[in-house]
Amino acid sequence: MSKLKFIVDGIELSFNREKVSLKEIADRVKNKYPGHICMGIINGKLYDLNRKLYRDAEITFLDTTTEDGKRLYFRGLSLLLVLASKMLFNNCEVFIKHSLSDGLYCELDIKRELSQDDIVAIKKAMKEIVDSNYPISCNYVPNDLAIEIFEKIGRKEKSELLKYRKEDLTRIYECNGYLDYFYGYMFPSTGYIKDFDVQKMADGLIVMGPKEGLKGTITEFKELPKLSDVYRESERWSETLGIFNVVDLNKIIENNQYGEMIRTVEALHEKKIAEIADTIVKNKSRVILIAAPSSSGKTSFAHRLSTQLRVNGLEPIPISIDDYFVERENTPLDEFGNMDFESIYSICIDDFNRDVNSLLSGDEIEKIKFDFITGTRIYTGETIKLDNNQPIILEGIHALNPILTEDIDDSTKFRIYLSAITQVNLDNHNRIPTTDLRLIRRMVRDYHFRGFDADKTLELWPSVRRGEKKNIFPFQEQADVMFNSVSVYELSVLKNEAMKILKEIEEGSKNYLEATRIKKILQYFEKIEDFDDIGPTSIIREFIGGSRIV
Repeated sequence: MSKLKFIVDGIELSFNREKVSLKEIADRVKNKYPGHICMGIINGKLYDLNRKLYRDAEITFLDTTTEDGKRLYFRGLSLLLVLASKMLFNNCEVFIKHSLSDGLYCELDIKRELSQDDIVAIKKAMKEIVDSNYPISCNYVPNDLAIEIFEKIGRKEKSELLKYRKEDLTRIYECNGYLDYFYGYMFPSTGYIKDFDVQKMADGLIVMGPKEGLKGTITEFKELPKLSDVYRESERWSETLGIFNVVDLNKIIENNQYGEMIRTVEALHEKKIAEIADTIVKNKSRVILIAAPSSSGKTSFAHRLSTQLRVNGLEPIPISIDDYFVERENTPLDEFGNMDFESIYSICIDDFNRDVNSLLSGDEIEKIKFDFITGTRIYTGETIKLDNNQPIILEGIHALNPILTEDIDDSTKFRIYLSAITQVNLDNHNRIPTTDLRLIRRMVRDYHFRGFDADKTLELWPSVRRGEKKNIFPFQEQADVMFNSVSVYELSVLKNEAMKILKEIEEGSKNYLEATRIKKILQYFEKIEDFDDIGPTSIIREFIGGSRIV
């Protein structure tokens, strides 16, 4: 009998078999992983745990503490919710909407308001499905056949989506007699998806998974009412345009009706920014604080807000928080002993508060500039003094952190948080993460305006995300207003350049798998190559070029 050998994390495992599945190998090492093992990487390619191996291999497992693992786990939770809801509510439709509070916000079409008793029943049914450990089989079928299958069972949103799929084969998942298409891999069975909770929220519910991906834990649900409101507002904007998923968007593009759509989106943005400016004037706010995660269009938004404030008779003065960095040798260190330039204490908070308060009191201050090459602060000799019609605009990652402006009177402040929320999903069960949209924005901008290729952007992205999680997201609910900077059409605009850039990443790159994943998402979008209707002040121009304000 053949003897197969596998190397996992430097440990050799032997099996007296002719073939072994990845899940059998994962069972041998699962106690060494903090999260639930989800997939394996062999020779630079991802495989699900059902994969059969017939020869020796070196394997890297991904668990739920990784982004890929987390995505797979929530895919499984989506399937559990769909199965449970269909059993309880006579095949009702389930809509997997978006991420929120480290969970998934979902809505059910049950023709009435969802009750707390319904939530209890859903959670119970999901647990029963886990305990039953139903197999989740993956069937690879020609894409044309997959389209036929979903048409026959009345799943038009699936069949219409798959018409845009470029691969020859499509995975159809089957579990306990239910068929579905999910974008990405699944667990071998429902018994793997043990850690979850379900909570009532707004018109729907939220499904929580393992806390930070750690098995045996469940993330605590925290209400985020302001972020929830901006999600609902963004959905209303999409409804105004008649766009509920990528197929709706594609049909508008195919029918050459995208010009009107673009102009309507830009008008919605301008109207919202004007409303924010009116509120600032009404509140007589003197300090405007703008925070946003990477690639949210903060710079363009600040310029457009300044224009609307000028319409109201104000002359805003921008001040860069970055100019108040401490001298480089005084920069705090992170847990690895490296300079932590994203720490709130990399800012000289005392000097910052002193200068802002001096300006608010009508005093004159000397303008400073931080020299990032030498790591020192430069006093320019120029002076700044505010008139009564001149509010201060401050933008930066720490703008909403109370520590930054701890000595400034709260009554003078107006806090704005920018998000970049995707308004269309692939279909009812396959969402497009907001993070992916921001990453695509950043890749295109970095390539054309910062001299970075996609490999470099992808290499830096995990560090950027860690910084956001630590320094931005905890303070988002402190905002007085939130603004969604995304245009519903923009992945169709970004697609052409993003695909070219991503194709430069070769198989040997450690970012190849992530590049492949993003390309597969973009395949579903029809391209918009005519940018004439996108105005020079549009936020998306910050990323594709042609901006008159950035």
